[in-house]
Amino acid sequence: MSAAIHRVGTRALLVELGQLDLALRWHAHLSAHPLPGQREVIAAAATVLVVLDSDRQAERAARALGSLTPQAAAASSAREVEVEVVYDGPDLEDTADLLGISREELIAWHTGTRWRAAFGGFAPGFAYCAPADPERARRVPRLSSPRTRVPHGAVGLADSFSAVYPRTSPGGWRLIGRSPTPMWDSAATPPAAIRPGDAVRYRAVRESIAVTGGTETAGSTALAGPSLPALRVEDAGLLSLVQDRGRGGHGDMGVTGSGAADRASAYAANEAVGNAPGAALIENIGGLEVAALIDATVAVTGALAPVRINGREVPLGGARLLPAGGTLSIGTARAGQRSYLAVRGGVAAGRVLGSSSTDVLSGLGPEPLRAGDTLRVHPPHGLGAARAAGANPLRVSADAVTVLRCVAGPRDAWFREGVAALTGREWTVTPRSNRVGLRLDGAPLERERDGELPSEGVVAGCVQVPPQGTPVVFLRDHPVTGGYPVIATVIPEDLDVAAQLPAGSRVRFEEYQ
Repeated sequence: MSAAIHRVGTRALLVELGQLDLALRWHAHLSAHPLPGQREVIAAAATVLVVLDSDRQAERAARALGSLTPQAAAASSAREVEVEVVYDGPDLEDTADLLGISREELIAWHTGTRWRAAFGGFAPGFAYCAPADPERARRVPRLSSPRTRVPHGAVGLADSFSAVYPRTSPGGWRLIGRSPTPMWDSAATPPAAIRPGDAVRYRAVRESIAVTGGTETAGSTALAGPSLPALRVEDAGLLSLVQDRGRGGHGDMGVTGSGAADRASAYAANEAVGNAPGAALIENIGGLEVAALIDATVAVTGALAPVRINGREVPLGGARLLPAGGTLSIGTARAGQRSYLAVRGGVAAGRVLGSSSTDVLSGLGPEPLRAGDTLRVHPPHGLGAARAAGANPLRVSADAVTVLRCVAGPRDAWFREGVAALTGREWTVTPRSNRVGLRLDGAPLERERDGELPSEGVVAGCVQVPPQGTPVVFLRDHPVTGGYPVIATVIPEDLDVAAQLPAGSRVRFEEYQ
């Protein structure tokens, strides 16, 4: 069949296939035979998202995908996964009534169906499972008003899918039970209990079984390599996190890339002290104060905020010596909101899937810093030279309207006036924004098309529009898949700017051709 291909920003493509089986066929082919520059391929209910390394590679991929006709893979033995379930969910009776069957018949259908893990999304370890035999599929509508808190281990149904919530989170699936089977373990290889392609069986267990599994805290692994204590946190401000380059390439397990929200500022701080660009450092909002336990070479970039060493203000961007016993403080920002503190050698922190980044949506990575925490650094052997003077790449003004360039689609046709409805008005950043997304306020966008959109892959920069009509610009800790239409996607070059916009900032979108 001929697949529709939509641009998702400048470095990703959404292949619209219309059927889960076709999406899985394309996903299997592209996983086995990646395109040049392919960074990620994410299957969803009826689409495949292909993420590339550059604009040029995305253009070439679009041409290649236009003529691609993957063949059905030969049958192979799938890995079998058994999931224990206590069938006592709050929506069990109502779901049975919706399907016109009894409670016992619903349980018999759920346990008697052979499920196939189709794709990951929403959270690490959250696997969308579909009946291997389409004839056994039953469509279950989501709740009209999602719950603000679904406990980890909850077993839910939505549309034709079944899944287990790996951690406590909001959710609109109908809950029919709870499982003691852990869905995610950061210390395991691989960490996800269910992976795409696995055969899944649900087995009823007695109500007296204690449900203790799940990943309420995703956590991090032990430190890798030698390190030494360097800084003590005296005041962590509003939020201080360990961040690095991120952990891309794990979308199939529901894991997003994460990493520094303003990458240009993070890379500049590391460059100033002679670290590799992706070395771990501290991302801070709301001020920070640290005390040196050893002589340390440091640099601060990002928000236009006063930086003082032992009470004396120093310029942003350049490397400075913080002597043992001295203090470094970052004050209130005059423009921007995120500051980056790099230490020569790089912050030493536990790693999950190759990264020390803290993902605030999934809980992966180190806990947010608190007063009294000790930061360790790697020995600075073999690093580049520190730079006494350096540039601070911040591109945000405190009193101007910030322009974010975007590519229309992939779902701009779902809105009256299309992408012009987004670009034709001014928006204001709300206090509910965070590393997951920039939440905007303004005149709501009006739908041209009603109904639910099957879950499909998203990238950082996607401008998703929930039912209330005000957009959300996904940032570094966005979910892997989403079920609301994306009207446009901010280009990667402007994501650093978006990450520096505090509440009250004014934003205008401009279409990028």
